[in-house]
Amino acid sequence: MRKRRLLSVLMAAIWTALLAQAQVSEPPPYTAVATRVDDAPKLDGTLADPLWNLATPISDFRQREPNEGLPATETTEVRILYTRSEIFFGILCRDRKPNGIVATQLRRDVTQELDDYFEIVVDSRFDRRNGYVFQVNPLGTQRDALITDEQHSDSDDGDPGWDGVWVSEARITEEGWTATVGIPFSTMNFMASSDVVWGINFKRFVRRKNEEDLWAAWRRTFGTAKISQAGTLRGITDIGSGRLFIVKPYGLVGFNHLPSDANSAGLTPGSSGIYTGGVDVKIGIRSNIVANLTGNTDFADSDVDVQRFNLTPYQLFYPEKRQFFLENSGVFNFGVGGENDQLFFSRQIGIDPISGQQVPINGGAKVTGTAAGFEFGVMDVNTRHSGPNPYANFAVGRVKYSLGGGSYIGAMGIDKRSGNPDDPFNETAGVDARFILFKNLALNGFATETRSPGVSSGQTDIGGGASYRSNWFDFFYDHRTIGAQFNPEVGFLERPDCQCDYLDSAFKYRPKILGIREVQLEGFFFHGPTLQGEVESQQWQTTFRAEFHNGSYTDDDIIEADAQRLTEPFNIYKNVYIPVGVYNWARHQLTYGSPQDKRWTIGFYERWGGYYNGRLNEFRIRSSYRRSERLSFTFSEQWNRFLLPIENGNFSVLFGALETDYAFSRFLSLSTVLQMDTSNAQAATANVRLRWNYRPDSDLYVIYNAGQQFASLADNAARYYQHRFVVKYTYSWRP
Repeated sequence: MRKRRLLSVLMAAIWTALLAQAQVSEPPPYTAVATRVDDAPKLDGTLADPLWNLATPISDFRQREPNEGLPATETTEVRILYTRSEIFFGILCRDRKPNGIVATQLRRDVTQELDDYFEIVVDSRFDRRNGYVFQVNPLGTQRDALITDEQHSDSDDGDPGWDGVWVSEARITEEGWTATVGIPFSTMNFMASSDVVWGINFKRFVRRKNEEDLWAAWRRTFGTAKISQAGTLRGITDIGSGRLFIVKPYGLVGFNHLPSDANSAGLTPGSSGIYTGGVDVKIGIRSNIVANLTGNTDFADSDVDVQRFNLTPYQLFYPEKRQFFLENSGVFNFGVGGENDQLFFSRQIGIDPISGQQVPINGGAKVTGTAAGFEFGVMDVNTRHSGPNPYANFAVGRVKYSLGGGSYIGAMGIDKRSGNPDDPFNETAGVDARFILFKNLALNGFATETRSPGVSSGQTDIGGGASYRSNWFDFFYDHRTIGAQFNPEVGFLERPDCQCDYLDSAFKYRPKILGIREVQLEGFFFHGPTLQGEVESQQWQTTFRAEFHNGSYTDDDIIEADAQRLTEPFNIYKNVYIPVGVYNWARHQLTYGSPQDKRWTIGFYERWGGYYNGRLNEFRIRSSYRRSERLSFTFSEQWNRFLLPIENGNFSVLFGALETDYAFSRFLSLSTVLQMDTSNAQAATANVRLRWNYRPDSDLYVIYNAGQQFASLADNAARYYQHRFVVKYTYSWRP
């Protein structure tokens, strides 16, 4: 009955969405024109080259924050030139207080949210859904990313997993700061054309004012991720082939040492040398279709996971950090409700979910793109036997058909085959849809099913929801029915066997009080009984938030009430187990973050109250100090104090990390991550990484790991102390 009701709701939503598409307004008529030049302008970070005077400047920027729609408080101008093979942007960011410009980041591909920066978003396919992001700060430091299907990332500036080849320089002047950017057409896989129309947008961020200025899509509910509301770029004609073709081999040497307790993870203790190599290939099949190939893939240069302590009986979610899987990863997104639940979760490939140890990848292929209104992605990856992990092959297919205005219908299929005789296969299939009504209202639904050996029923997950966003009110509702045997082995699922309902609403207000930008009052309710009607988990919470013009904030839980049923003992810490039973408790939270435009920032988090019939006090602190554009420190610490009415229930857990970054230049940097975890026998870990970007898209790495690079997804699993030292050399070759 429940499934039939959900199907009826989805069919009604489809019909409503189709009728409403005519009411979804067209993008605003923002039009930019590029000027043809025979030779490239001088890209020295200034606009002194006379060629820039040939371009018509774009200057009508409006505030998204803090005063939606009002003219920007500082003037910004953009000029666009192009040759047969490359497009150029000349950027002038005037500032009446140039000594207030914040520029502290020299490392490529890290967040620039603590700096002033300028951002270019290019929809080269002109599909109004996807875009390339090119970001530069007043030091010329680069960050690039992809926006897929208008999906908002944490920073609203795209997914940084994509790396492109482009050049940038910048200068701070008495009038503000200037920047020059050059992007080859091949970086965006744009091929020969005689009449080009792109979607395009620009964004400037003024850190000391916490001001966000956009050329188009400046409404607070839009932003640069709203590709359908971007402007258009015209004037480009008669350009040469920009077909993307990159061959990137690597060589790696080093040693690896596993301790005697690695036996517990099915690995062989001892020391061994490492001598290996492989290759990555990127091919533009068409302007809107890209193939990625990889052989004997290595992820030594990926960022390490910052360890966390799990306070719940469910597994933790750690984001993907490996380049092959990050690039164009948004195409494969298939959310199935919950905060992090995904039908496809690439960390299940090539990483042991229990030990966190890398599982060698023989090779893989991925093709992503758009055609005739369809957006699609296919992937196949083969891993070899390693420790307790048998050989396996993973095949993934995803397709979505655009209905316009951000709406789509889609499907996904996943097939896993392995050498494990007890679990030789796992299959997953699903269909989903999203319908955007009147821009701010979104309806979504999905139906999925898995197949596993020896299981014949209870393998579905069906759900749907609605969300609404406006400047004064946000609303979200989600319902799911998850079968007891639903098992997406190549996905992420917090828990099966649930009739889950989640309701969240937030009221927002902008008072005319000096210093305060916005206040929010939010409340949510989660109800998660099993399919038999027994409540396994339930939570409700009310929260007060305030954001200030200088970037400081407070985030306070007035009350959070929890209920949890444990059907098996919960191993919270070492040999401490919380017994089976039903538990109820209430907690409170205070949070404060300091202004973000200072060289020293700090955030406090204090959470206290009941916990499994006892008490738990959580205290966290995170502090950053940017000594200069070359040197920065970040310190984070979490202290958990438990008082539980069980044997050995009086204990403390201390987590901490110290990150140090030193940039010799924009192209040579040294970073270290030192971590401490008193819940594990191996309490201290370290990662040291030297990166030299000696030419575009080509690097030399020197890396030392003491501990584990990737975290376990299991509940507070024991970790072993691995020593690994490698030197990795990559060379990007374009024929």
